[in-house]
Amino acid sequence: MNDMTLYLIIALTPLLGSLIAGLFGKQVGRAGAHSVTILGVAVSAVLSAYVLWGFINGSRAKFDENVYTWLTMGGLDFSVGFLIDTLSAMMMVVVTSVSLMVHIYTIGYMKDEAVGYQRFFSYISLFTFSMLMLVMSNNFVQLFFGWEAVGLVSYLLIGFYFKRESAIFANLKAFLVNRVGDFGFLLGIGLVLGYFGGSLRYADVFAYLPHVQAATITLLPGVEWSLLTVTCLLLFVGAMGKSAQFPLHVWLPDSMEGPTPISALIHAATMVTAGLFMVSRMSPMYELSTTALSVIMVVGAITALFMGFLGTIQNDIKRVVAYSTLSQLGYMTVALGVSAYSVAMFHVMTHAFFKALLFLAAGSVIIGMHHDQDMRNMGNLRKYMPITWMTMLLGNLALIGTPLFSGFYSKDSIIEAVHFSNLPGSGFAYFAVLASVFVTAFYAFRQYFMVFHGPERWRQAAHDDHHAHDDHGHHHGLGPNDNPHESPWVVTLPLVLLAIPSVIIGYITIEPMLYGDFFKDVIYVDHAAHPVMAQMKEAFHGPLGMVGHSLQTPVLYLAIAGVFTAWLLYAKAPHLPAKIAAAFSPVYKLLDNKYFFDTVYFAVFAKGSRALGNLFWKVGDQAVIDTGVVNGSAKAVGCLAALVRRWQTGFIYTYATAMVFGLLVMLLWWFWPLISG
Repeated sequence: MNDMTLYLIIALTPLLGSLIAGLFGKQVGRAGAHSVTILGVAVSAVLSAYVLWGFINGSRAKFDENVYTWLTMGGLDFSVGFLIDTLSAMMMVVVTSVSLMVHIYTIGYMKDEAVGYQRFFSYISLFTFSMLMLVMSNNFVQLFFGWEAVGLVSYLLIGFYFKRESAIFANLKAFLVNRVGDFGFLLGIGLVLGYFGGSLRYADVFAYLPHVQAATITLLPGVEWSLLTVTCLLLFVGAMGKSAQFPLHVWLPDSMEGPTPISALIHAATMVTAGLFMVSRMSPMYELSTTALSVIMVVGAITALFMGFLGTIQNDIKRVVAYSTLSQLGYMTVALGVSAYSVAMFHVMTHAFFKALLFLAAGSVIIGMHHDQDMRNMGNLRKYMPITWMTMLLGNLALIGTPLFSGFYSKDSIIEAVHFSNLPGSGFAYFAVLASVFVTAFYAFRQYFMVFHGPERWRQAAHDDHHAHDDHGHHHGLGPNDNPHESPWVVTLPLVLLAIPSVIIGYITIEPMLYGDFFKDVIYVDHAAHPVMAQMKEAFHGPLGMVGHSLQTPVLYLAIAGVFTAWLLYAKAPHLPAKIAAAFSPVYKLLDNKYFFDTVYFAVFAKGSRALGNLFWKVGDQAVIDTGVVNGSAKAVGCLAALVRRWQTGFIYTYATAMVFGLLVMLLWWFWPLISG
């Protein structure tokens, strides 16, 4: 099997499974739908691992070839092609392996769905194909195809329960916010096509960079901007939408309206990592613009800290993990901004495993609680759901950066990289990522203690609900005499399999990925201008040495303080949070309303665009076009016709008089010069 065939199989087998499940769902049935999609993704995952192993052992070389030419226009070729190197191979393994776990998990999670089972499997398999096309692309056209395809499928998945108003609102919100980002992304691609040598193939664009390094572009009369800076910032606007960075973050928490498996897939390994992957792939461009890097770093720092704050007051178990994702995406973006691209992608990989684990574990809790997602109705679930309890504990330990866990190596590396950076704004970024350590530990273990420890609060909740509904049995969740139950093996097996890399993969891979040759000739860093990675390499003394070093930094102690605070407030003295919220009610209101971003966006952009549309409709359509042009011309013709109609009497003497009068006028016109002369 040649390389091209191998890569086509990896990309197309999830698509084949999606088409079979989607188009022939009735014929193959529920079992056929999940079997064919799982098989397709499994084949892709195994072959992706084979490709990555080839790069690791040195038997595989970089591949950059076109599959076919899609369009030729004016001397420009728009092609579909694959660029397979260590960066894309790593992303292929992450995407397909996490997707495979989500597929298996979905069998148990969606078993009680009366309709849409085959449709859901078709969507998540199509999602996998779309992401593979994105990370395997060798040009901006195919990148944009994958970019838009994951956006489309996420719209379908977030709105999977399309009869639910909240789901319709959430998927429309995600779609519109991402269109804002995609508009900037498309403008950036347009600048690349117009100024970077007339090609959209990565290799050609990167080779042309020396010719545009000093080029400027006029955005406003008399104002010259660096062409590279403008291009990089516009491309990053697309990343802000896809990777949910401030201020385009508002769609991601609402994506929880979709079923839990797609929450894991969107938040862990696919859509939200697209922007991070794109910036890393474009590292030769970004290294030439310090301004763009500073903007990226500051945006990421704001996202990491302020989105983490929102996670501290959430009571929906899935929304806690959602805001955690926003905060962690901020960490990754900060790493990109300080030129630590390999560190950002390292955290993308480790985060994919433990965040997928946390989402799927949250889904397991929801199953055990009969689809009650409110943590205030939980407590002491470790007694009833031991596998879910242990795997979620491991996921949270990885999330907060516990030494030897995967999140420790990637998260601490990001903080270290920011510490070494001298970019404008790096001081604020360092404070933000440090403060976020405490915030992350607090909200992660707040969730843990509320769900798995303390009194069994569902009994009182069920009792109150039972009486509130006059014994008609409308309670959503456990009944007064019910107990939670551990999920079936198709749910718990993916949890166990995801827990393993969540614990060990950081220890195994940190040295080759950050300080070895894993990303050599793939990610470009100007070490003279941005020496962060070189300084980190000098300070690195192995994964065990990093554990010892953590004892000398504030990071570990901030994490411990966060866990202790969560234990104190939610396990030891659970009456205190309500008093603290009352004492700081303005702050609590600010967080509860998510900094009023949704309110402002809805009032200004949603209502504003509707008001503008109404203005154009009433003034433009109704007044000018309908009343003025269409109806006005009709009325003018009618008036003229009514006037002319008066002359059409049907009497011959009228016509004879008109003819004589006309003849007299003509004679007068002809002979007037003679008469007047």
